[in-house]
Amino acid sequence: MPDAHVVSAHPEPHSFTAAWARASVAAVRALGGVAEHSDLYALGFDPAERAALYANADIAEGHFDPLKVQQRAVARDALPADLAEQVARIRRAGLLILHFPIWWFSPPAILKGWMDRALVHGALHAEDARFDRGVCRGKRALICVSTGCSAAECGPDGREGDLRLLLWPLAQTLRYCGFEVYEPVAVHSVHGYHEPPQRRALEQRLSETLAAQEGLVAGLETRPLWPFNRDADFDSEGRLLPEAPSHSPFIRHI
Repeated sequence: MPDAHVVSAHPEPHSFTAAWARASVAAVRALGGVAEHSDLYALGFDPAERAALYANADIAEGHFDPLKVQQRAVARDALPADLAEQVARIRRAGLLILHFPIWWFSPPAILKGWMDRALVHGALHAEDARFDRGVCRGKRALICVSTGCSAAECGPDGREGDLRLLLWPLAQTLRYCGFEVYEPVAVHSVHGYHEPPQRRALEQRLSETLAAQEGLVAGLETRPLWPFNRDADFDSEGRLLPEAPSHSPFIRHI
């Protein structure tokens, strides 16, 4: 069992998202791995990247260029403490597990901010170290997500929009850094508006999901990976070759 970094994004410590993240931590530890957990809300993680978080020495041009500033801070071993800790946790882990709900058709803003800040340029990606040559190659990531809508409503023809497409930018970000990404795990119809009979059924279903998490983590080696194009599928301008497969409407033949 590889060591894992579990990142969760929900403001309520008694939420299903929080319980699911704790189940992932317990599963990794029960299977012999080391698990670290970053509950972003509990940590008070600051999602807003900005100049005030860095030393003046890293802002060389007199204006804030996030990539250059991050890179300089890495070179000087002067990252903000919260970022240094997140980078260290990602480096230690062979498995990254993300737990969050879908809010307004995307992950919570705090998780996007975590990606903006914690996936540090110069530490976890670089111009010549991305995709197939990514810094995090050899590592894998699992997305565990809940939705308020039903599975049908967030299917390919659902009125809430295809969940897979909503998750693609996050998965592509991980792929950019070199991760291989497992097919996501989704739990649907998780909300507080169920009438009592439906509420009891939901609670039973969520309890079963939590109880099954150790088995899910134990079986990751056989879980399918989210398919992405390889570097060799693109021409010198970065466009998809005619003979290359298209795995997503986001990267397609025209």
